[in-house]
Amino acid sequence: MRFLARPFRRLLTGLDAVFTRLYGWQQNPLHQTGTVAVAMLLVLLGTGLYLVLVYRVGSPAASVARLAADPWLGAWMRTLHRYASDLFVIAAGLHAVRMFTQDRSWGPRTLAWVSGLFLLGAGLVCAWTGFVMAWDTFGERLALEGGRLLDVLPIFSEPLSRIFAGDGPVPNAFFFVNLFVHIALPLGLGAGLWLHVSRLARPVLLPPRRLMWGIIGALTVASVLIPAPLGPAADPLRLSPSTPIDLVVAWWLPVSERLPAGLAWSGVLAGALLGLLVPRLTRRPREGSWASSIVDTRLCTGCNQCPQDCPWEAITMVARDDDRPTLVAQVNASRCVSCGICAGSCAPMGVGPPTRSGRDQLTELREVALLTLAGGGAAPPIAVCCAQAPLAHLSALRSRGAHIHQVPCVGNLHSSVVELFIRNGAPGVIVCGCPPRDCVGREGPKWLHERLFNDREAELQPRVDRRRVRTATLAPGDLVGTMAAFEQFTRALAALGAPAPERDTVIEAVCEPVPLEEAAK
Repeated sequence: MRFLARPFRRLLTGLDAVFTRLYGWQQNPLHQTGTVAVAMLLVLLGTGLYLVLVYRVGSPAASVARLAADPWLGAWMRTLHRYASDLFVIAAGLHAVRMFTQDRSWGPRTLAWVSGLFLLGAGLVCAWTGFVMAWDTFGERLALEGGRLLDVLPIFSEPLSRIFAGDGPVPNAFFFVNLFVHIALPLGLGAGLWLHVSRLARPVLLPPRRLMWGIIGALTVASVLIPAPLGPAADPLRLSPSTPIDLVVAWWLPVSERLPAGLAWSGVLAGALLGLLVPRLTRRPREGSWASSIVDTRLCTGCNQCPQDCPWEAITMVARDDDRPTLVAQVNASRCVSCGICAGSCAPMGVGPPTRSGRDQLTELREVALLTLAGGGAAPPIAVCCAQAPLAHLSALRSRGAHIHQVPCVGNLHSSVVELFIRNGAPGVIVCGCPPRDCVGREGPKWLHERLFNDREAELQPRVDRRRVRTATLAPGDLVGTMAAFEQFTRALAALGAPAPERDTVIEAVCEPVPLEEAAK
């Protein structure tokens, strides 16, 4: 199934580039689809509180018509509620596609994937019941099709479709049930959201404030200027010449109406089963770059830094089985996603995925990358780039004379690598990572910056000239910004002059053991 990820990845990369050019990578809404969905859920709750107060189960169509005719509050509030529901479905769907294309739908992330599918399904059902509650021709059409599909299931003692036959008014109990489901499901969405992020450390639930209020403001303005259409009141004895339809949440309706109920259910079940099987179909062997982190207990000093930095709460501190008076880190392989951020957090370089610990990084650097600096002539500036970096950005950096050193995630980079480059004669090191809200390791750029410039363990040592170190963001669609940051850095390096390389550079692992009684505080 992974072959499907490639076209989706290309499509998302193209869309990312477009939105980055429009809004910048800091405010790109496609990097925040999950949090945008949560923000829309809050808008739905806020507007829904007002709408449910004026809704009448005994006269559903008339009460919604009065709302739509109220230009001061009811019309735009109803429209905002509808637009927010559409954006919730779009954002949640795009979030699922992004997780799938970035290989973030299997292994330790299976719970988040499955719960996310249920959240999306519950959101759709909530939207359908909302349209039925309005009881215009579109709501009637949804109810008729829903009744037809449910009648093939052994649930009701009498066919549900019979209440829409027209021999009598639709009972109030039908609208009450829809209202109950429409209110109860958002409460379930809250519990589902908790489950969705339960394996994350420091989950981010809302988009940046500027983006969030910008989206809400734009939807509010659109709600005032372009009210959502409301069809004629439903009448089973009259055939309406046209029906307004919301294709975001009911795109399936024209297709389902033309299929036998059994075949329609087969399509629904096949789609749901395929979605639930994605973690199984996309999983990879836990070896090589996908192997979970391991701890060298001989090196662990019990400093408690790697559990603090792990974005997945996969590391805990446990008692040692030897006579050393410290705790030791322990990795839960069932929760580790192999992001390698723990390797960048460990000063003694005793934890990380196989071949990606701090010591492994230094070994690779000495064997390969430092040959570039020993080749004679002026040493080039070093660009340490995330493996997810756009190829166009890497090519442009090479064309400007940079030596590219790629890492799986900039959060995996140990600060000693930067130190070793500079002490061996590199004029400077610029570390280029993904946009912070689109990092496959979740918090790679965040912890990188803290370690390089704010003395977070394992910090870049004071002996390294910070003027020769810089961070930048490689975002599709922002090649100009990338090159501007690089050119600015090279000008600053030129003003500093060429550094004097050191001979036989030795990187010391600086980390004091933490006594057990102190760690327990």
